[in-house]
Amino acid sequence: MATIPQKTHRPDEITLEVVDLIGSVVARYHQEYEEAAAEHALTGAQARLLSLLSLEPLPMRKLAQRLRCEPSNVTGIVDRLESRGLVERRPDPADRRVKLAAATEEGRRVARSLRESLRFAREPLAGLSDQERLALRDLLRRMLDA
Repeated sequence: MATIPQKTHRPDEITLEVVDLIGSVVARYHQEYEEAAAEHALTGAQARLLSLLSLEPLPMRKLAQRLRCEPSNVTGIVDRLESRGLVERRPDPADRRVKLAAATEEGRRVARSLRESLRFAREPLAGLSDQERLALRDLLRRMLDA
């Protein structure tokens, strides 16, 4: 006997509006991020990788996972950043067979400057109270955990 597919419920108007608003926020964030990266003569992918490495050194495989791309792409990005003195490769102290990519002091400076130049994220949030920012943060975390 064939199973009858269940009807999917059409999202309500508020849900549709929230989805559209999230899409608009993401699009504006990406646009500004690309512009900020270009001011530092970086591509968006280079800027994202550098931002990750400014937090902690990471193996190439983990970088590829976080950036959702092929390890060979990460190698090329690291090569270009390394040629500019923004990133260096070093052995992993826990496993000397593994190479870590790490931001240099200059790389951390550029990553910090990049973060500070993202007005879109900062300015609208500054108009919210601490309580509103905390509520927004908590709601976004809940959405991501779902």
